[in-house]
Amino acid sequence: MKLLVGYLYHIKEEFFDLLNDPTLMDNKQNKRPTYFVIKDENTKILWFIPLSRKIEKYRILRIQKIKKYKRCSTILIEKIGGNTSAILIQNAFPTLDKYIDHIHTSNNTSIKVTNTIKDKILKNFIFSMNQYKTFNKNIFLSNMETNINIVLKLIENDET
Repeated sequence: MKLLVGYLYHIKEEFFDLLNDPTLMDNKQNKRPTYFVIKDENTKILWFIPLSRKIEKYRILRIQKIKKYKRCSTILIEKIGGNTSAILIQNAFPTLDKYIDHIHTSNNTSIKVTNTIKDKILKNFIFSMNQYKTFNKNIFLSNMETNINIVLKLIENDET
């Protein structure tokens, strides 16, 4: 499937079965969650950032992080496709395009994230990744290192 930048996607159940990581938000019968996708230009890795409709839960967490750290780069609350969503950078994880199931639609229309929100997500994702790499801060909730190693192994297997 050709990845369209700025759109939302769903992931195949096969990916969740492969990783067997209880910290990942799983598929809920292939309907939720939807994911914003970031492509790493240097590799074949795609970073999936889940969206949630549990706005109040994540609004409270966001406020707590801002009080503690003076900012929150891991949770954004934005309107996407007519609905307010929590964008959970803290739950980002890597995968490959072969695990994309389908583009997210509403009323048979593909949902595209506005450029302003897309830029905000990218800026916060890059900041969060730099914090993780530079300070080894465990800002991500999934078992990221294990998942990256699995994805890298999948890439090697694909190329051979």
